Amino acid sequence: MNEVWKKTPVSLDAYQQMVGQEIGVSSWHLIDQKRIDAYADVVDDRQFIHVDPERAGRETEFGTTIAHGFLTLSLLSVMSYEVMPRVDGVTMGVNYGFDRLRFISPVKSGSRVRGRFMLTEATLRKPGELLSRTAVSVEIEGEKRSALVADWLAVLRFS
Repeated sequence: MNEVWKKTPVSLDAYQQMVGQEIGVSSWHLIDQKRIDAYADVVDDRQFIHVDPERAGRETEFGTTIAHGFLTLSLLSVMSYEVMPRVDGVTMGVNYGFDRLRFISPVKSGSRVRGRFMLTEATLRKPGELLSRTAVSVEIEGEKRSALVADWLAVLRFS
């Protein structure tokens, strides 16, 4: 079961009061070569900058392989489960996409990343449906620049 469902729920009003606040920062998640290779196999993207450490070290400015940007993006779900509150009465949350997404810095193999989440909108669109907007950045341990920044949308449905 996802960690978010183990949390004590907050009321809708309390959730809406969190708008404009940083909600939290996830734990660190290792992006090692094993994870990069597994992701490459799943999405059938085996470009050498991701899967060939020797060649990437020799032919790129990175000095090693780097994670696929979409691999880093895909970790937002697990990171959000760690920090985003569960809203009382929500029966389902649906990923609604992104209004803005930028890959800022590459994530080198062996790096650790974590997500930082700020709730920027929580608007009832119609009875039983809330649009939630979260500004998120994925930080790379020891680096000044984020791996990515995004404006993430979700629709929360109430029973």
